[in-house]
Amino acid sequence: MKKSITPSTLTKLAVVAAIYIVITVVLGPIGSGAIQFRLSEMFNLLAFYNRRYIASVTIGCAISNYLVYGPVDMIVGSLASLVFITLGVILFHNKDKIYFKNTLFAIPQKFIFFNILFSLSMFVIALELNILFQAPFFLTWLTTGLGEFLSLMLGAYVVQALAKRIDFTNV
Repeated sequence: MKKSITPSTLTKLAVVAAIYIVITVVLGPIGSGAIQFRLSEMFNLLAFYNRRYIASVTIGCAISNYLVYGPVDMIVGSLASLVFITLGVILFHNKDKIYFKNTLFAIPQKFIFFNILFSLSMFVIALELNILFQAPFFLTWLTTGLGEFLSLMLGAYVVQALAKRIDFTNV
């Protein structure tokens, strides 16, 4: 039986979406465009704790993209997030091996695989920027992919640290 959506659940999901929006909009220029470091992407990893965060992050992404780039990016970017977060969680949710165990750099295998997949998915954003602004496709894919990978790796450490204090599974 599925767990019902309570006001508490909606509030938690809305808070994650709101934080995603605030971080994206406040960091503005470094989180958008052909060269980007979108720190708010760390929230993508919450989907490994509870799949309900997929909707929360997708909504946060849609609103952020609308505020920064407009309706085209709202649709393209948020649909890409929805598809690739969902795909990543389905493919890698059971990859629990920890790399660099007992070190400062300990990170679950599922986060590394997800970060690689999601970084490669930036071809969608590169194509969008190529079509809309004639940005060079391969260079844009490289720069957005590297920025995505770095922000997700940093995010992996932040999310893991927060998960020790906050139960992200209880939504």
